[in-house]
Amino acid sequence: MGAWLVFAGNIGMDGPYAALVALVACAVPMILWSLVVDRVHRNATTGIDWGCPRPFAKTREISLTKLAGLFATWAAIGIIYGMGRFYWEGNFAFAMWCFSWGMPIVALLAVPYVLWLDRYLEQPRDGSWHVGAWLTGQAGVDREAIWGHMRSWAVKAFFLAFMLAVVPGNYGSFIRSDLTRLVDPVMLASWLIALMFVIDVSFASVGYVLTLRPLDSHIRSANPFAAAWTAALICYPPFIMMETGGPLDYHPGTQEWSSWFAGHSVLLWLWGAALVALTAIYAWATVAFGLRFSNLTHRGILTHGPYAWSRHPAYLSKNLFWWLSTLPLLTTGSLVDAMRATLLMAVVSGVYYWRAKTEERHLGLDPTYRAYSGWMARRGAVPRFVRWLLGTPAPVTVDAPQVAA
Repeated sequence: MGAWLVFAGNIGMDGPYAALVALVACAVPMILWSLVVDRVHRNATTGIDWGCPRPFAKTREISLTKLAGLFATWAAIGIIYGMGRFYWEGNFAFAMWCFSWGMPIVALLAVPYVLWLDRYLEQPRDGSWHVGAWLTGQAGVDREAIWGHMRSWAVKAFFLAFMLAVVPGNYGSFIRSDLTRLVDPVMLASWLIALMFVIDVSFASVGYVLTLRPLDSHIRSANPFAAAWTAALICYPPFIMMETGGPLDYHPGTQEWSSWFAGHSVLLWLWGAALVALTAIYAWATVAFGLRFSNLTHRGILTHGPYAWSRHPAYLSKNLFWWLSTLPLLTTGSLVDAMRATLLMAVVSGVYYWRAKTEERHLGLDPTYRAYSGWMARRGAVPRFVRWLLGTPAPVTVDAPQVAA
């Protein structure tokens, strides 16, 4: 991906199609590394037994039922996209263009893929099968499996459209950067931050696309709690509450950090470096997922990278970035404006704290996460720093989070 960014930058390839090439350049090395080096297709968590393929005759009916469920799911998503006028305007129009051209290819490839993979799956009757079985009136339908299937595809449909909508803009603005101005601390910081966001949205987009069992990147479960969906969706269009004019818009009366520190070179360099570092942590938190990034899902428990320091490094770094870049206590208006901006930003941070807790509730259903969470509470760098800051003692024992069944 880095090579493509350098090549595209040198010849000015800043369009949306070039942005798609960047996604391919991001995905292919990860796929090859996962299969050749990590050999993830051999992981027990894939649910695949490569050594005991079933005869095609025994899995054919299962596969056809599953394909019926998949095609019905995709048709329902297409109808929802068609009903949402905002999906065909602005940045989202590019995402719809991608789906319009890509889905016929995906549908064609899905047939041989499902027919092939079902011969090796230990449990081929997944959520897609249960949807297909329900539609065709077969016995043995599990409604919980259907709900799980619907939640998983709702995550993919909602967030992949958003990611594809923002990829061209982030990519294009980075490629069009004037490198001759990078001697300025503000321009250098902005350029590096833009690079981090290109990396972030590229890895995230690839993660939403490649939810495949042979890559061990499939969705184990999507968050079943309504509070989690509410907390997440209000952070993204069309439900976003933090955008300009929204109820949690904290920007009126504020200025960017570069305006407040204009003329103070040392402060500009130091503040810019802090913002770049926070953005790098945010991007690192996405990159650490590899092929398995997505919101509102369980696709395996991460304990490495920034997740060895904090349970929620992305939320922590993102919110610190907003506080440092906006400085809501400083205002071009009145004291009331400053207080309002500060309180609204605190509410936004509270929303992300809410998101974190709902994610912990979901992941806490997995004993592996409970063990990780207990270790983090005792020994994680960020929790220990917070305890030191507040003067609270370390927990002697950490019970598993109490979660609803």
